[in-house]
Amino acid sequence: MEHIELEALTLEDYQELKALMITTYDTVDDPYWEKYQIKRLIDIFPEGQVVIKVNKVLAGCVLSIIIDEDHFEEHHTYKQVTGDYTFNTHNPHGTILYGIDIFIKKEFRGMRLGRRLYDYRKELCEKLNLKSIIFGGRMPNYIQYQGKLTPRMYLEKVKNRDIFDPVLNFQMSNDFHPIRVLKGYLEGDAASNEYAVLMKWDNIYYEKPTLNIRTTKTIVKLGLVQWQMRPYKNLEELLQQVEFFVDALSSYRCDFALFPEFFNAPLMAAFNHLSESEAIRELSTYTDEIVQNFSRLSVKYNIHIITGSMPELDEGVLLNVGYLCKRDGSLERFEKLHVTPDEAKIWGMKGGNILKTFDTDCGKIGVLICYDVEFPELPRMLAEDGLDILFVPFLTDTQNGYSRVRNCARARAIENECYVAIAGSVGNLPNVHNMDIQYAQSAVFTPCDFSFPTDGLKAEATPNTEMILIVDVDLDLLKELHNHGAVKNLKDRRLDLYKLNRKSHLNKGD
Repeated sequence: MEHIELEALTLEDYQELKALMITTYDTVDDPYWEKYQIKRLIDIFPEGQVVIKVNKVLAGCVLSIIIDEDHFEEHHTYKQVTGDYTFNTHNPHGTILYGIDIFIKKEFRGMRLGRRLYDYRKELCEKLNLKSIIFGGRMPNYIQYQGKLTPRMYLEKVKNRDIFDPVLNFQMSNDFHPIRVLKGYLEGDAASNEYAVLMKWDNIYYEKPTLNIRTTKTIVKLGLVQWQMRPYKNLEELLQQVEFFVDALSSYRCDFALFPEFFNAPLMAAFNHLSESEAIRELSTYTDEIVQNFSRLSVKYNIHIITGSMPELDEGVLLNVGYLCKRDGSLERFEKLHVTPDEAKIWGMKGGNILKTFDTDCGKIGVLICYDVEFPELPRMLAEDGLDILFVPFLTDTQNGYSRVRNCARARAIENECYVAIAGSVGNLPNVHNMDIQYAQSAVFTPCDFSFPTDGLKAEATPNTEMILIVDVDLDLLKELHNHGAVKNLKDRRLDLYKLNRKSHLNKGD
């Protein structure tokens, strides 16, 4: 083969096409389309009719129409779906690409030309924003098992590779999955005893038409603040530093700004005359004003802000909480569920009970505070809710503690097929009890597959240096991974052997 080319089908190809169909469907009555029928297909939907030529010789063809899924039940015949072979069922405003025909000349089989035609169909489906591709797949080997196996039993054995069916096996290897058996599908198909299998390929990029002018972004820009712990005279001075970072990230058109856990700890210096547990409760009196300021900044700078975390008293119980300040002015709250031994012992802090994902115009996100990311059950429950990006504000004093957060975050990205962004604080606070020194290297992690960095590291900050880290992530790559990755961690779980249950008191904060 010197030259392989995909071309639009034209009437000049008809005689060659007719001869090819006669040899391909030699076991079927009326094996070829008349010239006027081919002309009709070309007239109503030229993009759907394509041939593949090898050294200018027609080697294969694909014919398609668009149908409205509401007009055809799952059980139908070839005659019905083609409108008695007139193709008047074609609807350019429909949602389904229906495969009328696909075939390869016998001497060119085994050269993956059929895969090229299927790939063209998939690209066309995505280009036209259609929901899926469906067609009736013949069962040409079924005649050998008729009387021994029902069509359903035959299909199961083909799926399990106990029986080889050249058509069905090829279609399933090209990511089409069987929906049901169709009885009496193609008149005169003796080899299949007129049975077929309804095959389907779902377009993971399909977007339902909407009148809503707001759309979900697919390329999302993350802004991570690696915060320097330093003394502040008062709350106003700290808020000025906050706005400096928000302004900087907004100028780079970031969609998110992530602040670290307990970034406001320097304000505890004013309460050093108190015990540690009393001092952090005094620090909690600033939380509401800080959150309101963050919310104002999110609207002013058109950026979603994840506030890191702050202490908060809830009916006398000290919690570690944070807020998602959306750029539309709304607020969402999250809580740290697993407090560290020091937080419990020294501050008397308790774990919260809210675990939920948040819908944004940049996909579905979740937030886990520091120690929480070391418990794989939490990100997995968020992943089951459709998580795209997991944000982890953290505070660690040693490299040991940082390594626990970092390595667990990387594992969570792989396990749950999502992006994970971690942001922490650096520097030291010699004048604040129980907050002496900090170590951090903020980073963004990805799954490990061909569309992502080989080591799962998208970007990382300079260790122990105040800075911002700006990273673009592509949500469409996650869709591709979920459905076509080298491995599929979420889909391949053995839910027949194990499952994760959310306890009734672990609520979604609704």
